[in-house]
Amino acid sequence: MTTIVHAAGAAELLAAIPVLTGFTPRDSVVLLPFRGARTAGALRFDLPSGAIPAAAEFAATAIGLTCRVPETDALAIAVYADAAPCQGGALPAVALVEELIGRAEACGLHVVEALFVGGDSWADYRDQESAPHPLKDVPPPPPVPGFAGPAPDQFSGTELPAPGLFAAESVGRALLAVERVLGPAAQGRTRPPTPARADPRAQETALLLDDLPSFLEEVLDSPEALSPFATAALVWVLNRPALRDVALVQWASGIDCGDRALAAQLCHRRRGAAVPADIGGILIGDGPRPDGDRLGVALALVRHTIPLAPRDARGGPLAAAAWLSWARGRSTHAARYLDQAQSVDPELTFAQLLRTVVDAGILPRWSFRAAA
Repeated sequence: MTTIVHAAGAAELLAAIPVLTGFTPRDSVVLLPFRGARTAGALRFDLPSGAIPAAAEFAATAIGLTCRVPETDALAIAVYADAAPCQGGALPAVALVEELIGRAEACGLHVVEALFVGGDSWADYRDQESAPHPLKDVPPPPPVPGFAGPAPDQFSGTELPAPGLFAAESVGRALLAVERVLGPAAQGRTRPPTPARADPRAQETALLLDDLPSFLEEVLDSPEALSPFATAALVWVLNRPALRDVALVQWASGIDCGDRALAAQLCHRRRGAAVPADIGGILIGDGPRPDGDRLGVALALVRHTIPLAPRDARGGPLAAAAWLSWARGRSTHAARYLDQAQSVDPELTFAQLLRTVVDAGILPRWSFRAAA
């Protein structure tokens, strides 16, 4: 939530929304916080359905999140409903927008715009007597350096790559060899029988994991070119809760924090010592803002790993992908990965906890610090 885009009017504001969000919203409510005359990012929510009480609850949550963006003194509202074109009569979601406006004004926020986009036109909630405006008249999105263009919708980018059969089989065999040395990767898997001749690459992989932070740092250098055994090792790590937490903390903060996180996990396991607050806080989105590019590389690494893993060993990597998406402010993507993780392992505790956070609309604290 750091891009700042100027807009001179309602049409220009609609043109800017795909730049601020990174995609063209579908069936969504988008709130744009303002500081004076400047936008400060965007918050997107699924378009709710239901009666006034549900609308009131939604408005309280949405405006509450908007107020957490530092120095916000105004906001714009845009409702996207693909199946509800602008036609005669009242616009869809009027009650919802009225609740949002009322809650915003009660919080001292000036409402700059309240717009509806549906079908091939758009309209102004506060000027419903006017004829709808054609969407084709909305100007193109403003140019932003390094931005290739908006994705088709908020779900774009969650599709996992399709690996070749040989690549997946190679990783599957490598994981079996690693499990013979280190034990089962995930709940429900058993240690494979020991063959007459052990694969020396499995022993090498086990030694590689003796320095887990170094391994986690090295795999970021070539996320799409790991060997089958390195990929198998990553699958094994991400299915072990304590080691997965080390990976997520390190990818969010650097190898020094990875060293500290690993030491904290070992102390906790051996003596029951508490994990330092600054380390544990990273997992709940508290702490310095992570490097977005670093999180993006880590997510690309995990997304490449997931389809290479056997299905019953994908729960941990999918949950890691969900957390990395959430850490980047992409709760919609996180929910998609959690759906898949919980279909693989309904008892996965980390996925259950993160699901509670995502469903409650909670974002990492560093998301709001970034908007500052």
